[in-house]
Amino acid sequence: MHRFKNILYLADGPAPQRQGIDRAVAVARTNQARLTILDVTEEVSPDCDPQRLYGPKLTQALVERRLCELEVLTAPYEDAGVMMYTQVLTGTPFVEVIRQVQRDGHDLLIKAPRAGKGLTEQALGSSDMHLLRKCPCPVWIDRPQSAHPYRTLLAAVDPTDPHAGDLNRLILDLATTLAAREQAELQVVHAWRLRGEALLGGGWAGIDSADVEALLAGTEQGHREALSRVLAPYGMTPADPKVHLVKGEAATVISALAEDLGADLILMGTLGRTDVPGLFIGRTAEDVLSTTRASVLALKPPGFASPVLVA
Repeated sequence: MHRFKNILYLADGPAPQRQGIDRAVAVARTNQARLTILDVTEEVSPDCDPQRLYGPKLTQALVERRLCELEVLTAPYEDAGVMMYTQVLTGTPFVEVIRQVQRDGHDLLIKAPRAGKGLTEQALGSSDMHLLRKCPCPVWIDRPQSAHPYRTLLAAVDPTDPHAGDLNRLILDLATTLAAREQAELQVVHAWRLRGEALLGGGWAGIDSADVEALLAGTEQGHREALSRVLAPYGMTPADPKVHLVKGEAATVISALAEDLGADLILMGTLGRTDVPGLFIGRTAEDVLSTTRASVLALKPPGFASPVLVA
């Protein structure tokens, strides 16, 4: 089954990573999808001297030059068997990218990370975080240090969240498909914890330590059973050595396990509260995205609506 039909690759600057384009072309070829290579030039301030001198011609000249650069960049892929297009837009980059996704119905966005000034290698810049929070299609941040093809994929699921059922299936569907395409090892992780455990310890709440242990055991078993139901359609169980049911905070567990396994790509959902303006990504996802050195494929829950409106 071809999961993606209309892929968008954001070149994002004058020197995009060749590896990222290689991967975008490979995914497009496997899925028999069309591929658009896009960049966005920020509007030149009308108060700057060049704009006063040249007016709208300056913006048009910048767009045309960048379009020529993209055409040179994509020339080596002419015989790759992929329908490939180039496009340059003008405006605020993350806004124009999201509008392009909505206008043309792109079902996957791929880009290399762009760190802000003073950020470490793994930290993402503000434009990346805007895309991860607000772009309606899956966003694939492909780090240049990741293996090509990937060797290890880590799928993070939460089978106990009553709102994440479709999202868990989407994550595992995509993870199994990608693992087969990349001939990579697939690992699955679910982090669990007993809420309020710190308050129960030491007898502070008048609860015996044996009762606390029983609560912990029962909580773990509940998570194990829920994970088993999610994994069953994929021929996996919580007892499999490549399935990790780990006690702890989800962001810490996922990041640490990805590091230990040498994961090249983490697949995870960005399910968060959408009733709070601007908060369209869960805290767990944001913490992982801000700390991991792995590439990340972040998926929105079905029915997610972007706050960015098409102009």
